[in-house]
Amino acid sequence: MEGSGDEFMKYRSPLVSRYASKEMAYNFSDRKKFTTWRKLWLYLAKAEKDLGLPITDAQVSEMESHLEDIDFVMAAEEERKLRHDVMAHVHTFAHCCPTAAPIIHLGATSCYVGDNTDLIMLRDGFHILLPKLARVIDRLANFAEKYADLPTLGFTHYQPAQLTTVGKRACLWLQDLVMDIRNLQRARDDLRFRGVKGTTGTQASFLQLFQGDHDKVEELDRKVTEMAGFKKSYLVTGQTYSRKVDIDSLCVLASLGATLHKICTDIRLLANLKEIEEPFEKEQIGSSAMPYKRNPMRAERCCSLARHLMALVSDPLHTLSVQWLERTLDDSANRRISLPESFLTADIILSTMQNITEGLVVYPKVIERHIRHELPFMATENIIMAMVKAGENRQDCHEKIRVLSQQAAAVVKQEGGDNDLLARVQADPYFAPILGQLDALLDPKTFIGRAPQQVTRFLSEEVRPVIEPYKSKMDVKIELEL
Repeated sequence: MEGSGDEFMKYRSPLVSRYASKEMAYNFSDRKKFTTWRKLWLYLAKAEKDLGLPITDAQVSEMESHLEDIDFVMAAEEERKLRHDVMAHVHTFAHCCPTAAPIIHLGATSCYVGDNTDLIMLRDGFHILLPKLARVIDRLANFAEKYADLPTLGFTHYQPAQLTTVGKRACLWLQDLVMDIRNLQRARDDLRFRGVKGTTGTQASFLQLFQGDHDKVEELDRKVTEMAGFKKSYLVTGQTYSRKVDIDSLCVLASLGATLHKICTDIRLLANLKEIEEPFEKEQIGSSAMPYKRNPMRAERCCSLARHLMALVSDPLHTLSVQWLERTLDDSANRRISLPESFLTADIILSTMQNITEGLVVYPKVIERHIRHELPFMATENIIMAMVKAGENRQDCHEKIRVLSQQAAAVVKQEGGDNDLLARVQADPYFAPILGQLDALLDPKTFIGRAPQQVTRFLSEEVRPVIEPYKSKMDVKIELEL
């Protein structure tokens, strides 16, 4: 089709073509992957040279000068011939490094570049996600602080319950996010390098290269690990690093997905009540058929993607369970999908969440109206206590309130009217002793307990400290594609 463009003639993952940030898309790109392979071959050659193998400065320099100029066409042609992606890139690298060709990949197996690169990508993926999560926490903390003492109806079973505050509810969201940022930090910091382990993890090929010198093999592993930016390598591996590492990484992302799904579901429920709304662009269209609608499409997107993120963790669980003995290759195709997609999906959700949390709109008057509708029922215990203090019998008062409450509930449920319990109390001579106290007894701020104080302490002690390491990246703006 003339002028259609090749990119429109084949499937493109919307995770990249539609949503993902440039930095996360690059992190799992072929360019990043194969330049990392070349860097790993360089690290190996440098360390082997330092430890006495006959590798020259010229060979190392030649490799250093060709880390970026990858001939992807040649690599693809080599892979078609060889049916082996690593050897295809060994040949492609050797083509532009003829002097270094004899020592490229010396003593290594495919997993030296494959697995170590995956670990680098996982580590760098966490580096990208953590500041984004910190910004979401920061924006939501600002929101919680602003509305720390704004009373709102609490809901249990999605039925009106005791009052809380808008800020306290946001702290429930924040508590989960704080757990998530700690989980992501721990998963990142627990990552180790596979290092140089050979075909089944025994380092036999390197022991042979160094003529049985165990100390040099260990030093080789240490040097390469250090050059790759890791503090430790796994002391034992099979041909691959344990696929349980992938489970650990994707589990914390799935857990983050569950948190974000819950938050966005809450926002969607509150948007239905018209108490809170996500940002809405001036020219944004909510519905093609209903012009008045303001649909929570960002929160809906987050929920949609979070389901995918939560589902992806099943892949590494199954992969680990079927890794026979030292390794089977049925992990490879699955990991090419599940690892990048987990990080890409988390990245997209966090970017969208930053946009939402920076522009959440609160409608205090709507919230106040909902409180007025329900508060008379909630205030009945306060009314009873006030009447007892005025000298009345508790049981008699309880029966009076019960009858009036049932009558008011019938007006609300059967007639569709407003809650008129307060008017019924005011009209009943029995309650004359406390009529002057009713306004105070029905002040919403007397029903929120210690919510404002809890918000202040929680933000100070548990939220602000956990995002302090990311303060230099707090001002980053998100260009959100809608």
